[in-house]
Amino acid sequence: MSFTLAIVGRPNVGKSTLFNRLVGKKLALVDDQPGVTRDLREGDGKLGDIKFTVIDTAGLEDATDESLQGRMRALTEHAVEISDICLFMIDARIGVTYMDQTLAAILRKNAKNVLLVANKSEGSAGDAGTLEAWGLGLGDPIPISSEHGEGMGELLSALMPLADRLESEMAQRFGDVEIDTPVGDFDYFEGEQFFGDDHFNKKPLQIAVIGRPNAGKSTLINKIIGQDRLLTGPEAGITRDAISLNFVWNGTSVKFFDTAGMRKKAKVQNKIEKLSVSDGLRAVKFAEVVVILLDADIPFEQQDLRIADLAEREGRAVVLAVNKWDLERNKQKKIENLREAFERLLPQLKGAPLVTISAKTGRGLPQLRSAILSAYRVWNSRISTAQLNQWLSAMLISHPPPAPNGKRIKMRYITQPKTRPPGFVIMCSNPDKVPQSYSRYLVNGLREDFKMPGTPIRMTLRSQAEKNPYKNKKKPTQSRLKKHLK
Repeated sequence: MSFTLAIVGRPNVGKSTLFNRLVGKKLALVDDQPGVTRDLREGDGKLGDIKFTVIDTAGLEDATDESLQGRMRALTEHAVEISDICLFMIDARIGVTYMDQTLAAILRKNAKNVLLVANKSEGSAGDAGTLEAWGLGLGDPIPISSEHGEGMGELLSALMPLADRLESEMAQRFGDVEIDTPVGDFDYFEGEQFFGDDHFNKKPLQIAVIGRPNAGKSTLINKIIGQDRLLTGPEAGITRDAISLNFVWNGTSVKFFDTAGMRKKAKVQNKIEKLSVSDGLRAVKFAEVVVILLDADIPFEQQDLRIADLAEREGRAVVLAVNKWDLERNKQKKIENLREAFERLLPQLKGAPLVTISAKTGRGLPQLRSAILSAYRVWNSRISTAQLNQWLSAMLISHPPPAPNGKRIKMRYITQPKTRPPGFVIMCSNPDKVPQSYSRYLVNGLREDFKMPGTPIRMTLRSQAEKNPYKNKKKPTQSRLKKHLK
């Protein structure tokens, strides 16, 4: 087991930069503009031989109401309460401010253990601020530079005794029991058998929730995990980082990625929004199942179609969830219109699950989970070569390949070399002359006959050279044959 370390401080003191250094990756968005981080971001941190869970928090601001800044402050205070160690960071070049003193008072009251670090202390410009930090009453300030990596040795030395004490306390509390279970619904978790797929014994199912701004992505994940872990509100575009959360969802180990809302490219002018969208696209590439969240009032707008096409091009299993269904009055007519629009506007995802939900009330969440698991199974499906070739023979008899320039294309055999998504290779003559319409005919046949609705299918046509060792060789003459026999 490892302890939890939260990095707290005012906006723009360098918390996310230190977070990225401790996790060894550029996970958190970093910019000179204050207030970039809003949600709590967790990662596996390491400093020397010490391993721990590190939390990057939003900058503490002087707001306690229901405004966005007030909700961000409440989330940071929650991180202070649940963490084993708080790393309180100040800007050594600016010195101690009123907000630093306010946060120090909160930490003295609520934090279990506090380490005070004075960031941006490279050179001598931060000496005055480091000395001033003594007055906060939180122990010796540790001068560091999270950007340049200076002072990491001193930070390690201060962290080691706390880490040893916490490890000893955990050992006394839990004894020899090893706990390696994702945070979440423990009541449904039994051993390592999640729902019968060996994949889940190795790692969680990775699910990215994407959509336009204010579609309800963060609200949906909060409802699933049963706590206000992600920042939500009426304002559009609250989420900036692609936040990942481990959870056990009714016996299934999952990892959710909450992404920033994606607007039309022409409307994205702000640098922070560009970084946020880029972070969301990266989450889609790492996900296995993508849940595209639509707004029931305005579904299938142009941006929704672009997002769905992006998920298909990345080869991810796709589930469409229509949110805010509790506000819909004529549900029967609406669902008929949705299905008709889905088949017409997204033919490349024909048959993908379409689920109506309410992220606010929790309606439809069991159906959403079933749709996600079903889409994942299809995405991992594999078909034997014998079955595929029997199927191909029937398809060729039903609809023979075209004959460009009077020369018929011969399709010899088919095999499936990969899954995730299913990929098929057909060996044939003149693959470059096979029209797109015939390729679609084969792909649609695979979907229908082998029950693979909605999942992206990759089909490659290859030519197979004749492997005759005597081809293009001269026939042996009688004299050459006699000479060879001698």
